[in-house]
Order: sequence, then structure tokens, then C-alpha cells
Amino acid sequence: MNDFFSAFTQISPAWLALYLAAGAFIGFLAGLLGIGGGMMLVPILSAIFTAQRFAPDHIVHLALGTAMASVMFTSSSSVRAHHAMGSVDWSIVRRMVWPMMLGTLGSSFASGWIDQKSLALGFVCIVYFGAWQIWTGKKPDAGRTMPALPWLWAVGLPIGFICGFVSAGGTFLTVPFMLYSGVPMRTAVGTGAALGVPVAVFGTIGFVLSGSRVPGLPDPHLGFVYIPALIALVVVSVMTAPVGARTAHRMPVATLKKIFAFSLFVIATRMLLKYW
Repeated sequence: MNDFFSAFTQISPAWLALYLAAGAFIGFLAGLLGIGGGMMLVPILSAIFTAQRFAPDHIVHLALGTAMASVMFTSSSSVRAHHAMGSVDWSIVRRMVWPMMLGTLGSSFASGWIDQKSLALGFVCIVYFGAWQIWTGKKPDAGRTMPALPWLWAVGLPIGFICGFVSAGGTFLTVPFMLYSGVPMRTAVGTGAALGVPVAVFGTIGFVLSGSRVPGLPDPHLGFVYIPALIALVVVSVMTAPVGARTAHRMPVATLKKIFAFSLFVIATRMLLKYW
């Protein structure tokens, strides 16, 4: 325990300031757009970890693990707000959460055996898709009802698998699916946020396990989760998320979503150029 606190106190104030700034930015976006922020965090953390000269073969793994852990906290505050407004369908959560958790656990645990270059390319491809969906605002035509349980497993497993690869709660995939299945927009967003919390928990477990025996990772860490960055991100994002939520009621969110999507395009492209 003493070694843990000693390592933590040796972190440069400049790096902590960068983590705090990233947390403030991501927290604001989480409140504004109803996202967990994991996809946005991964390239930011990758750049910071690279500048800190952390384990060069595991920069992306560390960024994914730390970002996924932060989603547990940023999404939780969003879920409380949606639940208070009655916009979470817990029956859908109970049916979809298990395949999503298993898929996320599988991909995050397997990430330790995937080389950094391939992991980065997979991340970029999925983020491009998510950014395109946000930019175009495409919403599928509504179907009739949510499908039966076997079909929910068939959908939930691959969604969870993708979540583990991009450190996301999966709302950019679960919300369109629920809209297609006839779930009202407000309920789809709240239910998607609720699904994101257990997904983030299991994803974090996977990254902790996959990095538990990897040598040369920066201390203090739990597997691929770098603790100082996580604490700084969470402390500030929890404070800025309500600011983003209040801003959402006063600004044209459609325009801000396009800015967010454009930012995703830019950072994903930079990551592609760096690792491919």
C-alpha cells in the first residue's frame, strides 16, 4: 500500500493537469450528448501516455483500459438522471445486458493478445462508423417490437464485443437498434445509458485481467488501467457532466453533435496515421 501511494505522489503535476483537463472535456460531453466518453478518451490518453513514454507496445491497451474504467463513472451519473425521468426500460436492460457483458468481457480480455497496430486499426474503423452515424443523424425506421430473447443474444454479443474494442458503453449501437425495434427515442437513450454501466464494469474487468501479467506497465496500475489518470478523469468529469447537461437545454445540440462527430473523425484519422 505504501508503494502505491508513493508511486501516485510521484506523478508530475503537469501530467495530472492534462488528465484533469481531459476529464473536464469528456465530462462536459457526457452531460451534453449523453455519452460515456470512452471513444473520445482513447486517442487523447494515447497521446498523453506516448508523451509520458509509457510501455511503447501497450499504449493503446492502457488507453482502452483506462478509458473503459472511466465510463463506469461517467455513465452512472447519466443513468441516475434518466431513471429519475422514467426513461429507462429496465426489462430491456435485463434481457440485453448479459450477452453485451459477455461480449465486452471477451473482447477486452482478448485485447492483451492482439498487437497494438491491429487493435488501433480496429478502433479507428469502429469510431469512423460511430462518427458517421452521429454526423448524419441517421435513425432506422421503427419496427414493431423488441425481438425474442435468442435474437437479443445474437445482437447483444457482437455489440458487447465491439464495446470492448473501443472502450464504449455502446449507445451508438444500442440506441439505433432499439429505435428500429419500436422503442421511443427518450426511452432508447436512457436504456442505452443503463446498458453502458455493466458493460463498462465487465470491460474494465477484462482489461484488468488481460494486463495483469504484462511487464513494464506504469505504476500504479491495475492491469491495463492506469490509476492516476483514472482518478483525475473521474473526479473532474463528475463535476463537469452536470454543466454539460444544463448546456444541452440552452444550445443547439444538433450542431454540437456534428462538431463532436467531426472531432471523432479527426482524432481517429490521427490515430490511423500514427499506428498504420
